[in-house]
Amino acid sequence: MDFFDGLNLIGGLCLFLFGMTLMGQALERRAGNGLKLLLGRLTTNKYAGLFTGLAVTAVIQSSSATTVMVVGFVNSGLMTLKQSINVIMGANIGTTVTAWILSLAGIDSKNFLVSMLKPSSFTPILALIGIIFYMMSKSSKRKDTGLILLGFTTLMFGMETMSGAVSGLRNVPEFQQMFLAFTNPILGVLAGAILTAVIQSSSASVGILQALASTGAVTYGAAVPIIMGQNIGTCVTALISSVGTSKNAKRAALVHLSFNVIGAAVWLTVFCIVKATIAPTLLTKSASLMGIAVFHSVFNILCTLLMFPLSEAFEKMVCRIIPDAETPEKANELDERLLGSPALALGQCEQVLDHMAIAAINALKSSVNCILKYDEETAESIRKAEDETDHFEDILGTYLLKLTSRHLSDEESVKATEYMKLIGDYERIADHAVNILESAEELVQKGISFSGQATEEYTVISSAVIEILELAYQAFSKNDYEAAQKTEPLEQVIDVLKEELRTRHILRLQKGDCSVAAGFVWSDLLTNLERVSDHCSNISGSVLDTIEHNMNIHENQRFFRDSDKDFFQLFAFFKRKYLIPINISL
Repeated sequence: MDFFDGLNLIGGLCLFLFGMTLMGQALERRAGNGLKLLLGRLTTNKYAGLFTGLAVTAVIQSSSATTVMVVGFVNSGLMTLKQSINVIMGANIGTTVTAWILSLAGIDSKNFLVSMLKPSSFTPILALIGIIFYMMSKSSKRKDTGLILLGFTTLMFGMETMSGAVSGLRNVPEFQQMFLAFTNPILGVLAGAILTAVIQSSSASVGILQALASTGAVTYGAAVPIIMGQNIGTCVTALISSVGTSKNAKRAALVHLSFNVIGAAVWLTVFCIVKATIAPTLLTKSASLMGIAVFHSVFNILCTLLMFPLSEAFEKMVCRIIPDAETPEKANELDERLLGSPALALGQCEQVLDHMAIAAINALKSSVNCILKYDEETAESIRKAEDETDHFEDILGTYLLKLTSRHLSDEESVKATEYMKLIGDYERIADHAVNILESAEELVQKGISFSGQATEEYTVISSAVIEILELAYQAFSKNDYEAAQKTEPLEQVIDVLKEELRTRHILRLQKGDCSVAAGFVWSDLLTNLERVSDHCSNISGSVLDTIEHNMNIHENQRFFRDSDKDFFQLFAFFKRKYLIPINISL
């Protein structure tokens, strides 16, 4: 092996790692909502968690990435520590898929059909399809499909380059002596752990081992301990990811480390006993690419079978090692570890936005009641909710801006845009809740009271606003198209109702039935309630835009008002409901 072979080896390794990363990221984006849905269905059922970890890791080709996601979910409070343990165990099995794919490079046959199974035979075809999809398609999904194929091609080309670069080592005595040293189980485990810790991917580490095994110098006696060590080295990524997280997130990373260290220790002990007592001749034979893939899978399955019944014991152990703090921790609402998985990051944003929406809606409902019955405790809760929505607006806005700088699919980009709009509307609803509260406080402080007619009218318009609030929330939280369509006609009715009530108030002022001071408060109340309905219309409009993949909210609403017969029917319905009942003599 000369200098240029060394350069080829470095180049092949770089291509291999880049191709694996590219393929994993594209697979993750392509899975999109399916990946989010799979993780979202997690239950306390151990088997569901195990299967979820296995399936997700098989899709994105990285147990490290899955574990980092899990740490992020636990840190955000979206997943319990108990759930994370089973997912982590499943991830260790899912990561073995890569080794099986890479083992296809070891196929050797003169049969045409069998030869076509070799990556070097079919990857040029995949590369051609991939570049066509990537360069000639406007669809983000097709582009991601193209990137998956190109990533796989790059990965396999890197593997072939590495194998070719090290092929000359088969006749180098020093190289053979090095792997002879790795037949010492402790050295083998250390070598596997250090290599995997450096490149932070057990799948890539196994691929490198397979490339070296193609020289014929790697025996099973050396490969087995190295593979065991690789499982330990892959924990570094999750441990780094857990820095600065909640205690439960740190515990999840510790579970990953404990699981792999204990599993490696147990089966390494069994391996050493078998080697010392039976000394099977298989251990002295050269390891094949397929053989490494088989052992990688068997080892991880055996580790899971050993540890799976002990998941509750793992939970208790890590809770003792990392005890709870004296004061309860507040889970981080948004975790940047999930930015690399846009579908999951958006799911996290949706949950936080839902908390924000509920806080704003409850504040508005409470403030409306304060006009009729003021209460200090309620007033304090309204201001607290408004502060909370301000906080949510800050963290969500910042997080979504970071997310939109990533490579998003068309669907994800539309969803992120929708959420950016919604956070502004819900923050303003909370502001209007405080404005209405201040009107209630002014009534109390100045000893002002509304007339019976005004109180009855206020009850009507506040009921309409509460209904539009609930319709808008239903549209957002359940992606309810029907609820979204009802919002715009009700908003138009509230506009008419506001003007009607303003006119009625002026007539009462002229007759001397209402004070000027009460009139100012009344005007502020009508303005705030009407603006709340405007924001509800914006919320439902954003939901409709997302459903119809058209981000021009005003065009959609105008088209609905002008041409949809359902709009006129709903407008007439709400008009009868909220305008006709006001039969108050002027």
